[in-house]
Amino acid sequence: MMEKTPYSVLADELFPADLPAPEQLERTYPPRALPEGAAVTRFAPSPTGYLHIGHLLGAFVDRLLASQSGGVFLLRMEDTDKKREVEDGVTGLVNDMRAFGIAVDEGVTGPGEEKGEYEPYTQSQRKEIYHTYARVMTERGLAYPCFCSSGDLDELRASQENEGVNKGYYGKWARCRDLPLEEQIERLRAGEPYTLRLRSPGDASRKIVVRDLIRGKLELPEYDMDVVLLKASGIPTYHFAHAVDDHLMRVTHVVRSDEWLASLPLHAQLFHLLGFQPPKYAHIAPMMKLDPETGGKRKLSKRKDPESAVGALVRAGYPNAALHEYLLTLLNSSFEDWRRANPGAPLPEFPFSLKKMSASGALFDPVKLEDVSKNVISRMRSSQVYDLALAWARAYDPELAALLTRDPDYAGAMLAIDRDGAKGKPRKDLARWSQLREAYAYFFDELFEASPKSASNSGILSAYIDVYRAEDDKDSWFAGIKSICEPLGYCPEVKAYKADPAPWKGHVGDVSGAVRLAVTGRENTPDLWAIMRVLGEKRVLERLKAGMENAI
Repeated sequence: MMEKTPYSVLADELFPADLPAPEQLERTYPPRALPEGAAVTRFAPSPTGYLHIGHLLGAFVDRLLASQSGGVFLLRMEDTDKKREVEDGVTGLVNDMRAFGIAVDEGVTGPGEEKGEYEPYTQSQRKEIYHTYARVMTERGLAYPCFCSSGDLDELRASQENEGVNKGYYGKWARCRDLPLEEQIERLRAGEPYTLRLRSPGDASRKIVVRDLIRGKLELPEYDMDVVLLKASGIPTYHFAHAVDDHLMRVTHVVRSDEWLASLPLHAQLFHLLGFQPPKYAHIAPMMKLDPETGGKRKLSKRKDPESAVGALVRAGYPNAALHEYLLTLLNSSFEDWRRANPGAPLPEFPFSLKKMSASGALFDPVKLEDVSKNVISRMRSSQVYDLALAWARAYDPELAALLTRDPDYAGAMLAIDRDGAKGKPRKDLARWSQLREAYAYFFDELFEASPKSASNSGILSAYIDVYRAEDDKDSWFAGIKSICEPLGYCPEVKAYKADPAPWKGHVGDVSGAVRLAVTGRENTPDLWAIMRVLGEKRVLERLKAGMENAI
């Protein structure tokens, strides 16, 4: 039990007597039994909107730090701002993280659902815990009730503006800071509304030194504002709640946006006054993008940039592995060299380092994301492409899902072309699963679109039908193509045609191109022989004949 102080009477007026003691909470939430150096990280969003790619970058770093050190990554829901909370906000955040492939070890798993021994992980359910420490602060004379109304605060700000001084509740502007104890108790008993404020011991003329894991040594002015700890509703502000939560959940590393750098002196002060060991901080610069209007860089915006939503990237069908690799290219400049040297290595083997992160904002580049994703998908086996594409289609393109599942062997053979065991450059026709429908449409009669250009190739198609044999191997197939060239006025050898094109209409590539156009409706495709093998004799002949009929 804490020794009674002159402020204990005030604390008794503010808080119930049956709050758990700090010692009890320390026993309920003991230090974690983890290996030395293990990082305990947390992602603590507010359910006030969709998950932004910039926020996800921090969560991704949290996951990396915990995984590589044998630690714990938890999801905490900071839902104390009920006015801004959106419907299904918790569900959306949890689903976006799952869809992105970021797994949490403990914390919130859905609305009203949690796992882990340090629960509750939802701030609105931790009011009693915050009040315990608010009581301690009050008993120590480090917190006091403030009876200023919103009108009083507006008047205060106007006076500060007229005098040209910093705005805030501090020094002579902190009207309730030094109210006599008797007056405070009298006003409380009269039922006056109040907030609980910090009695800050800070002096802005002095400096504190904090070491940021990305930015190194920081010298910042002490915080001297008497900020609100508990709102009039008794709900804590973010600043107070996060200090209590990070301590009791035994968080060791906090990764967050650099917009919180201005609050770092306050947070350092709160940890010190509460007697808590502060976590290590890493402040990430905001994600940037090139503004199409100005050509310059600006912060990626929730309001202006729909691509900033994690849900939009998931709906587009970028594989998680590709999104993870792309984020690593933004986080550590050494990643791309590592990937080139280790093309088949699992991603967790990359030695991620906070020290290699840039203090300037990473540029979100959709073109680079597409390139990274193409490379990632090109390294996948056809079975993996099938499973991932089907999972995406079931959620976002049911018609495509039905086509893929109608004949899984057929779909698998389609995806295996120029992929499984292919020699030379890997196939890079897909950057996201939403492109699969268009890229592979000619394999499905429901999606196939014949090309009107086939009408000019009826002679070639007629001649080819006579030599087409579905059972031919690739060499025999190509020999069949070459065999009809000369009778139709095409050179059977490309080199010979280039040496002397005058006698010919074209070369063997033009003949095979005519067949390709009739069979696929495309002028460019992967290996035509392999495509025809998958399509099967019946479908190939139907399309060749249809191409001829279109010419009549």
